[in-house]
Amino acid sequence: MKARDVLRLGVLACGLGLAACAGGGSKDLGNKPSSAQAPIWERNRPQLLPGMGSHRRTVTTTSDEAQRYFDQGLTLAYAFNHDEAIRSFTEAGRLDPGCSMAWWGVALCHGPHINNPAMPPDRVAAAWAALEKARAAAVNASEVERALIEALAHRYTPVMVDDRGPLDEAYAAAMRRVWERFPGDPDVGTLFAEALMDLRPWDLWSPSGEPRPETPEVLATLERVLAMQPTNPGANHLLIHAVEASPHPERADAAADRLRTLVPGAGHLVHMPAHIDVRRGRWSMAADQNIASIEADAAYRRLAPHQEFYRLYMVHNHHFLAYASMMEGRWEVAQKAAREMLAGVPKDFAGNHGEMLDPYAAIEIEVLMRFGRWEQLLAYPEPASNLPITRAKWRFARAASLAALDRVAEAQREQARFREAVEAIPPGAMMAINLAAEVMRIAEHMLSGEIAYRRGRIDEAVSELRRAVQVEDTLRYMEPPDWIQPVRHTLSAVLLDAGRVSEAAEVYREDLARLPENGWSLFGLAECLKAQGMTAEAAKVRERFGRAWSRADTSIGASCLCVPARK
Repeated sequence: MKARDVLRLGVLACGLGLAACAGGGSKDLGNKPSSAQAPIWERNRPQLLPGMGSHRRTVTTTSDEAQRYFDQGLTLAYAFNHDEAIRSFTEAGRLDPGCSMAWWGVALCHGPHINNPAMPPDRVAAAWAALEKARAAAVNASEVERALIEALAHRYTPVMVDDRGPLDEAYAAAMRRVWERFPGDPDVGTLFAEALMDLRPWDLWSPSGEPRPETPEVLATLERVLAMQPTNPGANHLLIHAVEASPHPERADAAADRLRTLVPGAGHLVHMPAHIDVRRGRWSMAADQNIASIEADAAYRRLAPHQEFYRLYMVHNHHFLAYASMMEGRWEVAQKAAREMLAGVPKDFAGNHGEMLDPYAAIEIEVLMRFGRWEQLLAYPEPASNLPITRAKWRFARAASLAALDRVAEAQREQARFREAVEAIPPGAMMAINLAAEVMRIAEHMLSGEIAYRRGRIDEAVSELRRAVQVEDTLRYMEPPDWIQPVRHTLSAVLLDAGRVSEAAEVYREDLARLPENGWSLFGLAECLKAQGMTAEAAKVRERFGRAWSRADTSIGASCLCVPARK
């Protein structure tokens, strides 16, 4: 496998909150399902689903019912529910075998996308078979339909290849030509933009906010599509992904607002505004949007109980809800979301994808850390040996808990065990899109800083925590982040407690620039301003904190509960 694809395969989890149950539940990771089962795209019956919106693309067909199934399939493809889209496109083809675009849709949805660049052999074969049907039926198709089918032919081969890169690049180039031929067709523009994004999954911006080479064309295409057709669900979805890691996420504010209600039955589209909400400091809206998406997907799953990859999007909603609720100070909601997230991964999926579940299995530990539940963390069961990343995070949390409880000698012994656990993580292991080794460097420096702080070595603590911040700032963007509790919350709390108030205030402002209106940093900044005698400004920030914390069930005395509250 090429190095490029190794990195891309790390995107498979893609922040989807994949998780295996820690402790006793993790022993099921080795239990694999029977290979005799039908492909997942055949396990639910095709049906016209409620809440699929009104997006329509007229295709060449003799059947009104086939047209309805095609429209639903395209909407579902735009919603990244590819297996359900395949069912709809297949039904359209059954109703009208001469509808070439029905088979085009089947082939499209078997292909790679930004959240899953892999094409296993069964997908390769199914995509090729559908493409052959589309080409055979294209004799009566329109010009744009034939162009889309022929563009898709650049994406596939009849047999699996080791390196998909050249195929993906050829497809993007072919779609550019189709877009140049049909510049007034919003769906063509949307499909071209997605083809470009598939070349750089979750890598359209550098950590410093510089666009990658393909990014300007992606943005120009999507914004042109939305100028023509503001309600295109695919373009709205993709624009959010295209700008969420950028210095200007507000470019997708309108897209986020449209998607809140545009396709109410497509849970992933309902969820998507949260990606912009967190970048814009709308933490309550992000949490509520994920609750709405959880409800939408629960209703969908009652109609289509057999799920595989799309189930990960369902789990992602809980992961995101936990993250947003942590930032709101909502312990009960966050810990409930974490528990439901862990329970949401079936044993058969865990059996096939244990190595990709590992980075997320620590979510409950991370929630306990955020809310300073030190004794609960010390009582938390040891994760299974086949979850090395989770075990390292568990050791980190134990050492940090002991330090917070001022049991420094024990914390140092646990720190040594943490380092041993880090050594046990396989080389090249990934979080969502960052190397686990890099993320563990944050943990190493952060833990050293917290222990040094408890030993009264403030300069050493600050130095270690600043190193942790430097590593954190180099991570590639992901939501929720691969390191979910911002290091600046700990660094600034230590600085403030040490009386280095102006330094603390600077760090809080940096954090608020990155994570606007998060209550933890607003609280700390208000404390800094108060200590500096800036009473009026402190009052204004305190008002902002009040709004950010309006739904909280947790009182805080510092931006990291590892630091005692100020008296």
